[in-house]
Amino acid sequence: MSNSLNTHRVSVLIPVYNSEDSIGQLVDTVVSTLQPLVHLWEIILVNDGSRDRSHEVILSAIERHPTLIKYVQLFRNFGEHNAVMCGLNHVTGDSVTIIDDDFQNPPTEIVRLVAKLQEGYDVVYSYYDEKRHSLFRNFGSAFNDRVATLLLNKPADLYLSSFKTIDRALVKIIIQYRGPYPYIDGIILRSTQRIGTQRCQHVERTVGKSGYTLRKLIRLWLNMFTGFSILPLRITSYLGILISFVALLLTVFFVLERLFAPVFWSHTPIPTGWASTIVAITFLAGLQLSMLGMIGEYLGRLFLTVNGTPQFLIRTTYGIDPEPPHDPAS
Repeated sequence: MSNSLNTHRVSVLIPVYNSEDSIGQLVDTVVSTLQPLVHLWEIILVNDGSRDRSHEVILSAIERHPTLIKYVQLFRNFGEHNAVMCGLNHVTGDSVTIIDDDFQNPPTEIVRLVAKLQEGYDVVYSYYDEKRHSLFRNFGSAFNDRVATLLLNKPADLYLSSFKTIDRALVKIIIQYRGPYPYIDGIILRSTQRIGTQRCQHVERTVGKSGYTLRKLIRLWLNMFTGFSILPLRITSYLGILISFVALLLTVFFVLERLFAPVFWSHTPIPTGWASTIVAITFLAGLQLSMLGMIGEYLGRLFLTVNGTPQFLIRTTYGIDPEPPHDPAS
């Protein structure tokens, strides 16, 4: 173990959702892995409204490791990024390693991420030679990666893995975000360019099933679209210009059709009024609805933010105070 890890306090943050079959074993493995290697460390578990026996399994883990585990139980399911935000508000480490509860990231890789972070980075993302996710999840991750590159100016070669380590200074910046729809990677990308990567293992899921659904994927995209970029609004503006130009071309075509159809061909000209109606309905109505929907999404999220919609609501805590110890203004 390096001398720096003797004094470096490591926080391991695990958002938990319906993982009764894996979370107990994951906690035990993290403990057995880090205890010989890291002198100062803690595990923060955030139960994001699980509907199975995850709560009971976590309580059993606390009995086995009472001095190492801090636990927060939320009132309901708020989403992974909200749960992570909750955990970040309660960590005390010099660095925070976020790891999923599905056991596909070996806990042995945590020390490697922390060691890489100490080379001078604010955040270190893991990447894999081969991902062991389902085809649907890999497709969704690839699409999310392309969208993030477009909207958030993400480096094209950076994979936004959920398994990452964040320096305490950047954590303090992240938790200043108070909106109800956080996107952790979006906050990171707009806050720092000191981003490192570390090759890690990715293993097959052996217990439980993935909670990665199309609905959650869409919600993640909307958080990215409306929370951290105005590019969708610009796209609708460009689309409006494009469709207006196409409508103009169609108008010219219909006028020429009306005037010169008897000269060049013999079929009956298009009835008066039909062309203008089709142009208006097909282009303008669809464009207006899409633009109104996009603007409505922005305004709706702004309203919910102003209205004080919470990122998370804490039901119970174990080993920590209910109120976050960090002052975002500090």
